[in-house]
Amino acid sequence: MLAAMLIREATLHDWPRMWAFMEGIVRAGETFSWDRDTTESQAKQMWFPKPPGRTFVAIDAGGTILGTANSVRNHRGGAAHISSASFMVDPARSGQGVGRALGEHVLKQARKDNFRAMQFNAVVETNTRAVALWRSLGFEVMTTLPAGFHHPAHGYVGLHIMHRKL
Repeated sequence: MLAAMLIREATLHDWPRMWAFMEGIVRAGETFSWDRDTTESQAKQMWFPKPPGRTFVAIDAGGTILGTANSVRNHRGGAAHISSASFMVDPARSGQGVGRALGEHVLKQARKDNFRAMQFNAVVETNTRAVALWRSLGFEVMTTLPAGFHHPAHGYVGLHIMHRKL
């Protein structure tokens, strides 16, 4: 666990430092359901959602970006009270509590933004560290889409839909 970590709203000024590690995650194609050839411009547009969406960064005491998350309205109309979120942690910072800190922050902010639940639409079942983290933060696997994700090393694997009340 990092001794000093701050989570704040991200700005477009942060983007180059975010993309520096996000690009490798996207290109690997192991945990995100984005096209592996997603351009930087496309990624930036997806990662910075329109309000009420929010984008966050976790930074250390020296200002290094350790990870990022975004939070969006998952549905509209009668289901507009359900949020969703996505997370990417710099692989060099894996296992240091960045994902947990971002997850806790996003959940707290979603409550403040008057969402009543959070739903993750696509958690790759082979991403066992993420699945364990989300379970520890109160999420349940509601269903698994069999062979819902084509993993570059493991072939077709399940894709979890996870949910928790806020």
